[in-house]
Amino acid sequence: MAFNSNAEEIKQRILCVKQNDFENLTLQIFQYQANNNVIYKHFLDLLKIHPSDVVHVSDIPFLPIALFKQHAIKTGTWEAEIRFTSSGTTGQTPSTHHIRNLNFYLTAARQGFEGFYGSVEEYCFLALLPSYLERSGSSLIAMVDAFIQRSKYKESGFFLYDFDALAQQLQSCIQANIPTVLIGVSFALLDFAEQYPMDLSKVIIMETGGMKGKRKELIRKELHEQLGQAFQQRSIHSEYGMTELLSQAYAMGGERFLPSSTMRILISDITDPRSFLPDERTGKINVIDLANFDSCSFIATEDLGKRWQDGSFEILGRVDNSDLRGCNLMVEVLN
Repeated sequence: MAFNSNAEEIKQRILCVKQNDFENLTLQIFQYQANNNVIYKHFLDLLKIHPSDVVHVSDIPFLPIALFKQHAIKTGTWEAEIRFTSSGTTGQTPSTHHIRNLNFYLTAARQGFEGFYGSVEEYCFLALLPSYLERSGSSLIAMVDAFIQRSKYKESGFFLYDFDALAQQLQSCIQANIPTVLIGVSFALLDFAEQYPMDLSKVIIMETGGMKGKRKELIRKELHEQLGQAFQQRSIHSEYGMTELLSQAYAMGGERFLPSSTMRILISDITDPRSFLPDERTGKINVIDLANFDSCSFIATEDLGKRWQDGSFEILGRVDNSDLRGCNLMVEVLN
């Protein structure tokens, strides 16, 4: 399949992609990346797959996400406007995502949010993201900062560890009937919930996951129960994203995430990454992220989950021994 349009035209198609055009656009992007992304092309060569062999979305091989730790994953030749890095843990090599155009990411992220919640301008965003604010290169901080800047409410802003100021701002927004989103990393939301339990039933509380070694790991249901009890909330929202992706998914109460319009999920057999499972079967999450046009749109994550018929998906944990042998083989060959 020829890739006849130039990159900017394709990017515009990505931002306004419709469900009935998703597969066609996905296959076009695959062909482009298979021929212009050095790392992805080498990966396909190792698998002995020629781009012409791929005629259906289910034929597409997904690049192991760990390769973002060793290589600059780029489609084409260009200099990065910004580099996003993962937080990781002490002693681990962080992932690095080279971003060609920051505004494209921010536009895709905003449209992804607005597809579920409506206009960003209409919300006050209060962000409790200390572990991300305390380092550079966070894609989440870039996204939330763009939301804050776009919001029509001057009350929007970041809060580091000043829980008292956050509590006062929340109460002020509630009293003024301002639609408010409290978005936070899990450990900080739990700390805040323990110290300042209050009625936040009129606030959208959105956790982004992550204990960052600060607290005991909890399954999402336990986390939501604790936050819900402290804040008198029947449903806690969740955001699913990562350094290596430019699209996000959202769970608006409950366990199932809905991917944004530029994102789709496939579930593969844990022991056979080329074998995709039917709906409601547990396996490894693979992400088609059309917004990753300039890097790689086909990412094999290290998350365990299942997909449902409506395209929603659940996160059930991490795959054990997540440094897959196929990934290690590729690293050895490329080095």
